[in-house]
Amino acid sequence: MSRAGTLYIEKNSPIHKIDGSIKFILLLVWTACVFLFNDFRVFLGFFIFGLALLKIAKIPFKSIKPLFIFIVMFTIMNSIFLIVVTPNYGSTLTQTTTSLITIKGITLSLETVWFAITLSMKYLAVFPIMMLFIFTTHPSKFASSLNKIGVSYKVAYAINIALRYIPDVRDEFKNIMNAQAARGVAFRKEDANIITRLKNYNTILFPLVLSSLNRVEIISNAMDLRGFGNKNKRTWYSGQKYGPIDFITSVLMVVLLGVAIYLKIYVLKGFWYPFK
Repeated sequence: MSRAGTLYIEKNSPIHKIDGSIKFILLLVWTACVFLFNDFRVFLGFFIFGLALLKIAKIPFKSIKPLFIFIVMFTIMNSIFLIVVTPNYGSTLTQTTTSLITIKGITLSLETVWFAITLSMKYLAVFPIMMLFIFTTHPSKFASSLNKIGVSYKVAYAINIALRYIPDVRDEFKNIMNAQAARGVAFRKEDANIITRLKNYNTILFPLVLSSLNRVEIISNAMDLRGFGNKNKRTWYSGQKYGPIDFITSVLMVVLLGVAIYLKIYVLKGFWYPFK
């Protein structure tokens, strides 16, 4: 976390030199390309390439570790839910059924398990580019960049505040959890089983929402007192001009999108299942 209280990490890397608006468009293009496909090989390629970009950006793994654990837990829970609700969906996609286990007449197929793995890999494929955007984009420069490409400065400033607010929410979450633990609410596995601990997290949610709403009211009142929104245009203290690396990145984005559309139409049309 930076001294300004944001997740931005100051480094001297080519990724940091890319304008915030270009990185935001790259995030959208990357996500669109990933969601075009239903192919594990494509997702694995995006994931590995994204990790390489994180390496170039010199982002230490310990900084993204909590978010990585969160996205892994989310994908696992999502996969379990998918398998429980639609145990034969993979067979519908492949038109084949390879039975793994049958419980009370309901058969779980290998095809569905592979589909769940593919879906998890799809979420992981987007993860590196999201981390790249969050940790290499200064919120103030990003807001000014958005305004430069035509986005309303009110919307840009709202995104700026949202990015700055993420660390505050995380710190507030820890403070409330420590306060509840001091009152005897169990959050550690030594104190209660996982069901009880998950229920106890509800004691954090309500105070966290109230605290967030209170902070939003304070910020909105401060902005009103300073006359924010009274004029149609505004100037920015932080900003940067487009450079050669921005134009190169833009060209690569167009190429990436074109290649992805071509592969989707002519090569990788459907769900890839390697065990046929």
